[in-house]
Amino acid sequence: MKYLEGLFEGSLWNSRFVILAAVVGSLFAGFAIFYIATVDVVYLVLHTLHYADPALTGEERKVLHDNTVTHIVEVVDGYLLATVMLIFSLGLYELFISDIDQAHGSRASSKILVISNLDDLKSRLAKVIIMIMIVTLFEEALNMKMTAPIDLLYLGGSIALVALALYLTHSSEHGAKSPCAAEARAEGGEKH
Repeated sequence: MKYLEGLFEGSLWNSRFVILAAVVGSLFAGFAIFYIATVDVVYLVLHTLHYADPALTGEERKVLHDNTVTHIVEVVDGYLLATVMLIFSLGLYELFISDIDQAHGSRASSKILVISNLDDLKSRLAKVIIMIMIVTLFEEALNMKMTAPIDLLYLGGSIALVALALYLTHSSEHGAKSPCAAEARAEGGEKH
C-alpha cells in the first residue's frame, strides 16, 4: 500500500510539468509579439523618413505626424503585451517547476523577473496590464474627434480616473512595503 501511495504521489507531483506547455507557449507568443512590434518600428522609421520631404504640404505633414504618433503608441502597446507574456512565462516556470538560478544569482538581473509566489506574479502582470490600458486610452484619445463640449469633459474624466488608478496602485504598493506603515500597524495605528 505504501508503494502505491508513493507512486501516486510521485505521479501527482510530476504532473506539474504540464505547465511547461504554458511556459513555452507564452514565451513563443511573447517572441512573436516582440517580432511584430519590431517590424512595425522598422516600417515606422522608413515611413517617417518622408517627413522632411519639401514636397509635403502642411496638411500632409500633420497627417503624417498624427499617424506616426498613433503608430508609436501601438508599438509601445505591442512591446508591453510582449513583456506581459515574458513575465507570465518566467513566473509560471519559477512557481511550478524551479527557480531560475541566473535570475537569483546575478546582480545584473532585474528583480521584476524574480517571482516568489502567485501574488507576486499577479501583481507584476497587473502593473503591466494597467500600463497597456493607459496606452490604449492614450491611443483612443489621439483618435478622438471632439464634436461637443461634453467630449472634452469625458476625456478629462478618463484622464482623472487613470491618474487616480496610478496613485492608488502606487500608494498601495509603497504603503504595504513601508517600514513605518508596518510599525504603525504593529503599534496600533501610531504614525511616524
